[in-house]
Amino acid sequence: MAGAETESQPVALPPGPVGSPAAWTGAEMARRSDWIVHFTAGELAEIDAAIAAHKAAGRAMGEITPETFRLPGLAPRLAAILDELLHGRGFVLLRGFDVASRSIEDAAIGYLGIGAHLGGFRSQNAKGHLLGHVRDLGLDIRDPKVRYYQTNRELEFHTDSCDIVGLLCLRTAKSGGGSRIVSSVTLHDAMLERAPALWRALFNPMPTDRRGEIPPGMLPWFEIPVFNWHKGLLSTIYAGQYIRSAQENFPQARRLTPEERAAIDMLDALAEEFALTMEFRPGDMQFIHNHQILHSRADFEDWPEPERRRHLLRLWLSPPGGRELPPAYAQRYGDITPGNRGGIVVKDTVLHFSLEPA
Repeated sequence: MAGAETESQPVALPPGPVGSPAAWTGAEMARRSDWIVHFTAGELAEIDAAIAAHKAAGRAMGEITPETFRLPGLAPRLAAILDELLHGRGFVLLRGFDVASRSIEDAAIGYLGIGAHLGGFRSQNAKGHLLGHVRDLGLDIRDPKVRYYQTNRELEFHTDSCDIVGLLCLRTAKSGGGSRIVSSVTLHDAMLERAPALWRALFNPMPTDRRGEIPPGMLPWFEIPVFNWHKGLLSTIYAGQYIRSAQENFPQARRLTPEERAAIDMLDALAEEFALTMEFRPGDMQFIHNHQILHSRADFEDWPEPERRRHLLRLWLSPPGGRELPPAYAQRYGDITPGNRGGIVVKDTVLHFSLEPA
């Protein structure tokens, strides 16, 4: 079977359940609140001062770094949060940042400043957006170049092409649109226990649609296993929608076996079983460790008035202290050096920050 181990290149498999603090369930986390971190009044004052200093200095958004966006009291707390993201449960919700009384520019500067203390900014699409906008643009999902976050459609559980994914809620929808996350370590351990043959199939490389964002010299799809065991760590990369669309759109891509199809179907079902749902408030910042968390979103009904419509800002971040990734990730990430990896760059990509969805 394509993707199975060979004598010269054995597939690395975990010796058993992975466990660790990263293996949590939604039911467990719903009973806890330690993953919700409230900014203190002093920390919020520091953020305000750093935004004002950034603007007074006439700096561009690309010049925001931990050194230029000084947060002397908050920075140690952000360092502890980064450690929890990379080595603990893998997610956090920061609450209390005021967006209602700020311009979108000031909110973006504050968000980028906090994000800079967690990692370097990475391009989120072929247009080179370093500050992303999650908003319904009224696009047709049947267009192979449209990404689901540009619509009001439900997102299936998936990972993005970076180490840390951040979202800042500016405005909520009229109804729906809740954020859903699930531990991919928990999914791995459940599959190993319940269906070992299907568990094993997820270590086979699977063709995944690039949705038209094709780096020079690459195919319109990449092939990476969903589960990757490397240097004693489990890293998961998954987009079931795009694995399926690669089968539909690219006859040249390897055909999935019935066992592999059943494996991704089971992974989706388990994600529903173990997920945690959180409803964002304006000003909430969610950060997740992409290698051990899958995320999704419920579909939503938006407000008719453009100025009230659901709007999130997004960051893709690469921390210098990130885990080592297996070589297969280079197909999607390009350079896999910690601190300088992830993101989407194609032939004509120009990196920039935009305050408008596009």
